[in-house]
Amino acid sequence: MAREAPRKRVLHEAVQIDNGVIVLDADLRVPDRVAGLVIFAHGSGSSRFSRRNRAVAAVLEDASFATLLLDLLTREEELADEVTREYRFDIDLLARRVVSAADWAQDRPDLRALPVALFGASTGAAAALIAAAERPRVTRAVISRGGRPDLADAALPRVQAPTLLIVGEHDEPVIEMNRDAMLRMKIPVDLQIVPGATHLFEEPGAIEHVARLAADWCRRHLKAGARVERA
Repeated sequence: MAREAPRKRVLHEAVQIDNGVIVLDADLRVPDRVAGLVIFAHGSGSSRFSRRNRAVAAVLEDASFATLLLDLLTREEELADEVTREYRFDIDLLARRVVSAADWAQDRPDLRALPVALFGASTGAAAALIAAAERPRVTRAVISRGGRPDLADAALPRVQAPTLLIVGEHDEPVIEMNRDAMLRMKIPVDLQIVPGATHLFEEPGAIEHVARLAADWCRRHLKAGARVERA
């Protein structure tokens, strides 16, 4: 009977990202030998504790990618947003905070050499695409899960990183939004439909399918040459 491969050792660090205006909480996880960094931008009403994004992150870590899961809102903003919903669709604000996370990673000596992918869910996908357009030299790939790339609007033609759009088969309105966004983008874009899945990918095997697609996209586009040994 074949033995299962041992899980990679992953260093977990709770970090704070200070952009000079606000401080965002984040979780950084770095495998022993790391081939790239994936920064997660969560969707409306979610946070770095998103069960589905953490499931995707675990697969990426097993594939030798570091992950940074961050809260795009402060605790005070989250509390206000639960009542007013004033922040969750402020895409420009969310995008600036994804940019802050990318800049923060570039300022860390242990992360600076790593190629970066941005992974966005729901409205976080629009924020990730805008951030990719703002940081083209840093961003090597973008992945959207059940995303609203249409909300990136004028930034779409400026995105230079190869982009993977993942949508559930039964999320028909979002499929059309993704197809419309693809027509406005100038770089390679791949639309993958997950069979049997709805918007939240809650069906058995759906989020695992998303994770495999994301890991394959990162392997394909985050080519850093020799892997970096964790200090």
